[in-house]
Amino acid sequence: MTATDGPVEDGHSEELFEHHRLVADPGQTPLRVDKFIINLVAHLSRSKLQMAAKAGYVRVNGESVKSNHKVKPADVVTVELPQPVFEFELLPEPMDLDIVHEDDDLLVLNKPMNLVVHPGHGNFSGTLVNGVLHHIQGLPSLPGSPEQRPGLVHRLDKDTTGLMVLGKTERALTDLSGQFFERTVNRRYWALVWGDVLEDGTVTGHVGRSVRDRRVQQVYADGSEGKHAVTHYRVVERLGPVTLVECKLETGRTHQIRVHMQSIGHPLFGDPTYGGNVAVKGAPGGKYNAFLRNMFAALPRQALHAKTLGFTHPTSGKRMDFQSELPEDMAGVLSKWRTYVEAASV
Repeated sequence: MTATDGPVEDGHSEELFEHHRLVADPGQTPLRVDKFIINLVAHLSRSKLQMAAKAGYVRVNGESVKSNHKVKPADVVTVELPQPVFEFELLPEPMDLDIVHEDDDLLVLNKPMNLVVHPGHGNFSGTLVNGVLHHIQGLPSLPGSPEQRPGLVHRLDKDTTGLMVLGKTERALTDLSGQFFERTVNRRYWALVWGDVLEDGTVTGHVGRSVRDRRVQQVYADGSEGKHAVTHYRVVERLGPVTLVECKLETGRTHQIRVHMQSIGHPLFGDPTYGGNVAVKGAPGGKYNAFLRNMFAALPRQALHAKTLGFTHPTSGKRMDFQSELPEDMAGVLSKWRTYVEAASV
């Protein structure tokens, strides 16, 4: 998580600003502090981090450390730099929200494609949080989390659609966050993946930022980097070159389903980041290639939808379960794949 807490006075001759504040998970394995920070902070170069560490601006539990210092569970890691953090005002913005359920404690909604969940690098307005703030005044934030993420206990990628829950009170937000941490929340996604998935299975592998491209994630099977991640999947429908699967999350890492399925040879259909927007399976040819071009145009994103969301209501204690229909673009592509497979079998 990232904080912007203003100037820090620590005896140095120049004024410092806290740019990043990260808290290690209870299950964190010992990891070099530079790798720990790079795994969690986007758009921070290794050279800039190394210079900050040499200048004493990387701290663990308030003490300056070298780059090879090992981070342990519950350690608080901060990075301070001389220039101030770019700050912006988070403003309510009118937005059409597809609300599935709302009460005094929480809000469940369907997120559309092409919508960033919370403000961040390059997206300082027009996010889901801006729209929710217009709908609900005074949303709380989790303790220690950035003020730019009020109400959020989880998120979806920009082009992933489906169900999300937000807390409207501090009590609800804390309770829901605890349920996600304890893995008692039922999250099931439908994904269209390349290839004939032969049987149901589970992918277990640490997920962290790629050392070659910091914009994407990769699986570290040996657990040397990243965070523990588990995805269960089962076959819903086989459609020749592609398969519709249901993925159940135990953990919620960035791009988890997308990178886990890619790691076992089944990238998500249409996913430009993880190799799903090219012909991975199927007999190449003019008609097939034209068919795929039409499919990619109809679904210019990863075919991933958060279909099921279940949790315990933070006040009533009752179990709540929600289902979401597939969006038109994904449902349309599935229909066309069924037609294609039927025609090919004649």
